[in-house]
Amino acid sequence: MDYKNAGVDIEAGYRSVELMKEHIKGTMCPEVLGGIGGFSGAFSLKKIKEMENPTLVSGTDGVGTKIQLAYIMDKHDTVGIDCVAMCVNDVACAGGEPLFFLDYIACGKNYPEKIAAIVSGVAEGCKQAGAALIGGETAEHPGLMPENEYDLAGFTVGVVEEKELITGKEIKEGDVLIGIASSGVHSNGFSLIRKVFEMTKESLDTYYEELGQTLGETLLTPTKIYVKTLKAIKGAGVTIKGCSHITGGGFYENIPRMLPEGIRAVVKKDSYEVPSIFKLLQEKGGIAEEMMYNTYNMGLGMVLAVAKEDVERTVQAVSEAGETAYVVGNCEAGEKGVVLC
Repeated sequence: MDYKNAGVDIEAGYRSVELMKEHIKGTMCPEVLGGIGGFSGAFSLKKIKEMENPTLVSGTDGVGTKIQLAYIMDKHDTVGIDCVAMCVNDVACAGGEPLFFLDYIACGKNYPEKIAAIVSGVAEGCKQAGAALIGGETAEHPGLMPENEYDLAGFTVGVVEEKELITGKEIKEGDVLIGIASSGVHSNGFSLIRKVFEMTKESLDTYYEELGQTLGETLLTPTKIYVKTLKAIKGAGVTIKGCSHITGGGFYENIPRMLPEGIRAVVKKDSYEVPSIFKLLQEKGGIAEEMMYNTYNMGLGMVLAVAKEDVERTVQAVSEAGETAYVVGNCEAGEKGVVLC
């Protein structure tokens, strides 16, 4: 008896590391110290020393049950982007710029090419976020997980000047809400999606005219990473007073998280076009509109609060960063919360 007979293939682990190295190299920056494959990742804080009062911000998350679609479609090179996005977007909401990222893959069996494909997505997400992929772990769990399944989670650390932290405490009546377009469902609400649509290869390969592609292609579209867009807004001289990453809990849970007491957000539903995937999902599932806005991003991956005089500069900065912005509402005096009208 040996470890391989017990279900853990050490040689496959070595091969996985070799295959993923090329992807990881593309995320490196001068601050990364040491090579790939050490016991820990080292990152120099030399540049941070130049900041007045550097504050670390961190985030951790996974991909959730969206990962089941990757199994069914045998497409594993995009869920890593989702994993990075879910972490770095939260850090960006606080005004932080991600420094580095680490991933964790648990699998029933280590198939090196599959693991490398997953890590290629993680590396692509890190490039989009400007973060270095300085470490990670791939763990085989034979007997605990089916051989063809895996789970993926990650962790990031960023930095921001303390005085530039986005806290929401300065939001006041008359401030304007700016929504930044999502790429679709992102990585939330898939437990409901899996109840509405049959999770088979045939179902996911079905082409929908209103989507312009198959259902699977639409649902596997990676989560937008907003780090560079928010940095562009800041670079345009705009103070972002509040920022909400619209994830699980949709509008009703996430927008109030950026608001101070005594302020409510009023969002106009007709201020932008809701993407077709949400309309299809609502229709097929017979889902109430309130539940849709309480579960999904409905086409807005980020919602920001800015002063009225900064609206034009914000929209222009978002456009120049290659994204789409909408003026979706405003802030009013009232009980903390969100009103959709």
